[in-house]
Amino acid sequence: MHSPSTTKPNRKRYSYEWYVVVICMLAYVFSFIDRQVLALMIEPIKRDLHLTDTQFSLLHGFAFSLFYAVMGMPIAYLADRFARPRIIAAGIALWSIATAACGLSQSFVHMFVSRMSVGVGEAALSPGTYSMLADFFPKEKMGRAIGIYSLGSFIGGGIAFLVGGYVIALLKHATLFTLPIVGELRAWQLTFFIVGLPGLLIAFVFMLTVRDPERKGLAQDGAGKVKRVAMGDALRFIASHRKTFFCHYLGFSFYAMGLYCLMGWTPAFYMRRFGLTPVETGYMLGIVMLVANTTGVFCGGWLNDWLLRRGRTDAPLRAAWIGAACMLVPAIAFTQTTSLNASLAWLVAAMFFASFPLPTSAAAMQALAPNQMRAQISAMFLLVSNLIGLGLGTTLVALITDKVFGSPLAVGQSMAIMNAVAIVLAAVLLFAGCRPYRSSLEHETREARVIHDTTESTVSVVSAESNIRTIDMNRAF
Repeated sequence: MHSPSTTKPNRKRYSYEWYVVVICMLAYVFSFIDRQVLALMIEPIKRDLHLTDTQFSLLHGFAFSLFYAVMGMPIAYLADRFARPRIIAAGIALWSIATAACGLSQSFVHMFVSRMSVGVGEAALSPGTYSMLADFFPKEKMGRAIGIYSLGSFIGGGIAFLVGGYVIALLKHATLFTLPIVGELRAWQLTFFIVGLPGLLIAFVFMLTVRDPERKGLAQDGAGKVKRVAMGDALRFIASHRKTFFCHYLGFSFYAMGLYCLMGWTPAFYMRRFGLTPVETGYMLGIVMLVANTTGVFCGGWLNDWLLRRGRTDAPLRAAWIGAACMLVPAIAFTQTTSLNASLAWLVAAMFFASFPLPTSAAAMQALAPNQMRAQISAMFLLVSNLIGLGLGTTLVALITDKVFGSPLAVGQSMAIMNAVAIVLAAVLLFAGCRPYRSSLEHETREARVIHDTTESTVSVVSAESNIRTIDMNRAF
């Protein structure tokens, strides 16, 4: 018969833990609605604020990603030391208010500052969430947990297009609206209020219902005591596994470049190439993202867990390079066909495989890093990934369109060039990173075992000495 201590983990249902996954996913949904709705309103925003494609790309990518990336590190440092739910809830409230503030923008500078504030708020969500999920779930369930959380990005992106399309259709006959205190607003400005302010409710629910889990896998010193970890320790940990993190950070960043290229410029491509209206584009792309991308995230997480069960310790990177290799042709082909239906079929395939890295990139970091560094190492990855993928990637598409082709109608060619380069680099780097990642895992496992054995020996010696002292005292009496 099994003792209760051995059967209890097998019977655990993780009901509350899955609730946390769902509430975190809902927060992620709102975060992507708030960041992605801008792409659908490209033409009215460009017209009213007198912007070029390059300026718009700075609002959509660089303004958001710069502060999302830079502020991620200090916020993650706090998440590794203090209550993570409070930090996340504060971030949700900040980005919701900042999204509404985008609706007050009257110039490029005003919109740029508001988008930076959205980035600061959203920087609190993923590092803290990844860290909490690693404490809530065992390693063999983490891929699915992070995969479900990651669904929020594409559910949010899809809803952003659907809601944006619906609001544009609803308000298409009205030019100005008057709100109390705020005054007159255009239709696109009112859209930011509609999608931004409901996030405050999620922040309130998060604060009240999510508890901070007990931290597991804490780094220890040679005496078996928990180490106090500073920012420099996370950098030294990355340096000690430089080959692994070089391939991981850059490989997934170039993968993200392909994904953000699709998410940021596909609306403009379909409106310019096939003459679709913003409403038609919003409904079409919303359905594509809700079906193809969410399925891709789930399959990426499932593939990661399946490979782990088969003994592939490099499963996160292996699953990712498989996805990148399969994404290459569809990501280029959808911009080259003259048929709308054929283009959509290729886009569905591209979006499906573009979603593989969301659960796998996070699972790789959480499996390797000690607990006190998890949020910081995740934030450092998000810094590199967003600066390269979102900040640089979306802007390079615009620069190629404006400076090389000199025509907004050539955005599809710019996307094809960008995707070809980025996805090839992603596949090569992730494939090359499999071996060093396995070595890093083996090294950290050996280190943890040595510290554990040393601690056990120390405890045994102290216990023996205590027993001897007790015997001597008894003899004295």
